[in-house]
Amino acid sequence: MSVANKILRTANAPSTAPDKTETEVAQALIDLENNVPELKAELRPLQISAAREVDVRGGKKAIVLKAFRKVQQRLTRELEKKFSDCHVVFVAQRRMLRKPTRTSRVKQKRPRSRTLTNVHERILEDLVFPTEIVGKRTRVAVDGSKLLKVFLDSKDANVLEYKLDSFSSVYRRLTGKDVVFEFPVVAQE
Repeated sequence: MSVANKILRTANAPSTAPDKTETEVAQALIDLENNVPELKAELRPLQISAAREVDVRGGKKAIVLKAFRKVQQRLTRELEKKFSDCHVVFVAQRRMLRKPTRTSRVKQKRPRSRTLTNVHERILEDLVFPTEIVGKRTRVAVDGSKLLKVFLDSKDANVLEYKLDSFSSVYRRLTGKDVVFEFPVVAQE
């Protein structure tokens, strides 16, 4: 299988030729498919629509992949071994539709899943996939800027602690919103 077969451009993916990051990730997927027999069946149909590098505080990088969740946890571990200086994050390819106006000639009602708010919430869930979001708070500063605080399930604290900065940077890059990921503090009695 070639690198070109692993990269599938959908309707809302970029129509440009694959860049260096995308070809490296596609080659890594092919290598994993050939070298890890228990992943071969799941990785054969897997295709990515885009891969992007995002700078994270502390000089690290994160690779954002547009793919599916079926083997995400195992695939994340394997790809982080291959790209040792990067965190790997999976996000689904989603489409937003603009809000209909009086002058737009839209015959159908816009589905709830295509709204900006819903797409941003789904991106947030995709970023932290193995764990669950247990709470969200929006903090509005005096100057009017908003900060979203996301509380993750504390049972995954030791697994995801090192990726929290990556999650914040990737979410800011994809949506333009500031977010802080935290684990809720449990009161000892």
